[in-house]
Amino acid sequence: MKPSFPFYYPFLVSSCLVFPFSFLLRGEREAISSFPSYFLFSSLCAEAMATGQLFSRTTQALFYNYKQLPIQRMLDFDFLCGRETPSVAGIINPGAEGFQKLFFGQEEIAIPVHSTIEAACAAHPTADVFINFASFRSAAASSMSALKQPTIRVVAIIAEGVPESDTKQLIAYARSNNKVVIGPATVGGIQAGAFKIGDTAGTIDNIVQCKLYRPGSVGFVSKSGGMSNEMYNTIARVTDGIYEGIAIGGDVFPGSTLSDHILRFNNIPQIKMMVVLGELGGRDEYSLVEALKQGKVNKPVVAWVSGTCARLFKSEVQFGHAGAKSGGEMESAQAKNQALKEAGAVVPTSYEAFEDAIKETFEKLVEEGKITPVKEVKPPQIPEDLNSAIKSGKVRAPTHIISTISDDRGEEPCYAGVPMSSIVEQGFGVGDVISLLWFKRSLPRYCTKFIEICIMLCADHGPCVSGAHNTIVTARAGKDLVSSLVSGLLTIGPRFGGAIDDAARYFKDAYDRGLTPYEFVESMKKKGIRVPGIGHRIKRGDNRDKRVELLQLFARTNFPSVKYMEYAVQVETYTLSKANNLVLNVDGAIGSLFLDLLAGSGMFTKQEIDEIIEIGYLNGLFVLARSIGLIGHTFDQKRLKQPLYRHPWEDVLYTK
Repeated sequence: MKPSFPFYYPFLVSSCLVFPFSFLLRGEREAISSFPSYFLFSSLCAEAMATGQLFSRTTQALFYNYKQLPIQRMLDFDFLCGRETPSVAGIINPGAEGFQKLFFGQEEIAIPVHSTIEAACAAHPTADVFINFASFRSAAASSMSALKQPTIRVVAIIAEGVPESDTKQLIAYARSNNKVVIGPATVGGIQAGAFKIGDTAGTIDNIVQCKLYRPGSVGFVSKSGGMSNEMYNTIARVTDGIYEGIAIGGDVFPGSTLSDHILRFNNIPQIKMMVVLGELGGRDEYSLVEALKQGKVNKPVVAWVSGTCARLFKSEVQFGHAGAKSGGEMESAQAKNQALKEAGAVVPTSYEAFEDAIKETFEKLVEEGKITPVKEVKPPQIPEDLNSAIKSGKVRAPTHIISTISDDRGEEPCYAGVPMSSIVEQGFGVGDVISLLWFKRSLPRYCTKFIEICIMLCADHGPCVSGAHNTIVTARAGKDLVSSLVSGLLTIGPRFGGAIDDAARYFKDAYDRGLTPYEFVESMKKKGIRVPGIGHRIKRGDNRDKRVELLQLFARTNFPSVKYMEYAVQVETYTLSKANNLVLNVDGAIGSLFLDLLAGSGMFTKQEIDEIIEIGYLNGLFVLARSIGLIGHTFDQKRLKQPLYRHPWEDVLYTK
């Protein structure tokens, strides 16, 4: 027994555009085919769809799942249109961070790469379009994540084959939150002279031929991306070109409908006429029929529904798109074309006559004075890449270095964006400069003061340590300053001055895992690893290193937290119970206190702290500091005119 109207009515009204025809049997489809079409696919558009333009010349997008060619095509289109800023603000590549080098005209630019959608949206709050090039397996999840970001207004889903249940959830969420979904299974959309999504309109040559580098007077919407490219060319031949074109996608449940965009075009003053290319299957076109009948569209609409050849086949035919499959007479191309014609749209007798219908409508509007054809402009020449042309003035050569810490272009150098004059005028010290060049931010004064204290305390430790000894020997051999300095620096490593990073790494790991000093020390012993930052050849428990005491005093007085330092002190207490020389040395003090600086300042994320330790920033402090002393020893030997050093025989054990 077929369900009666009262059974379906509440669901039809509440579901709006997402009534699941594909889940109905043929008989059930026919049972409801007599209902008014707006019950099935009524275009209850959200405000974002009703207000008009989706894009502008300042629109910026976030691009999900890096694809070089679509992004470069977007940037080339930007340049062609004379945009001042690139339309791609950032790239989201899960698990990756950094920059991607691309071209913006002749100039090479670095576009930031973010590992998460949330991070990208936070970094680029003005980017309100999300272009999703994820596969059909992950497109729904990433699109929903983007829709939930307050900065994202439009989501374009390129992938085909997104599960219909997932698509329905995306549509429902988007409409309830006043957002727009284009796709799935779409090439995207374009606003001529302003913004385009991914591969929309194809190559630059096609874009130029279709006059898409400047706005025209026609609004175009289609289900098919491939046919959109064809229609852009057709429209450009017989009109002044399109103002905006959208391919809603060929899946059964598109995120936005033909009528959504026609109603939107109707509210854009620059659009004087609309062109629609539908296809057999589904009932989307009937929502446009209802809009025309109800007088919601007051601009000429030229429409054609493709798929009239389906009647030539004896059985039901599935065309290229998932939604291009007739589920009954009302879903046939002939029925839709007839309904559109009766509602007031200009419908030709065939696709071949479509171009003439568009031309006649446009020319009529020109005669009536409703359209003043756009004056043609000559677009700029897009430089060719190296692999396609090696000609003077047409070649773009990639850069070989990326720098984010300083910039010497312009009137004065900048450190992390801070002009040199500002650094001097504000009385910045060496610690401030290090914070800008090493950490790319201005740290609080107590942090930069701590850095300066570390440099002062570690600048030199006498002529007998290995680094100073090597420098002295090299200087006495008549070598230059750089050679003498480098010979000393090359001794820095795990056994001399290079234990700061290891001390920080092991103390942090032990503290974060909640290990007691006993558990930490004994676990290191079992691994055969000496605890970095513990132990001294001269200092003892009753003769502490004055440098360590000074650092600890400064930190306890100025740092908001010294949890890592206190943990290191507890470890020292335990190691001193084993041997009197197992004291916390200057490496361990700096390593633990730098952890407190990074964690306590509130200016670094956990990931940044781990990266700083891994890269070797803390050992960099020792290298920088000890360079001062090594340079001093070089000058000292040369000033004293010391001869070539030869090690005395009596200090060598000769043995077999």
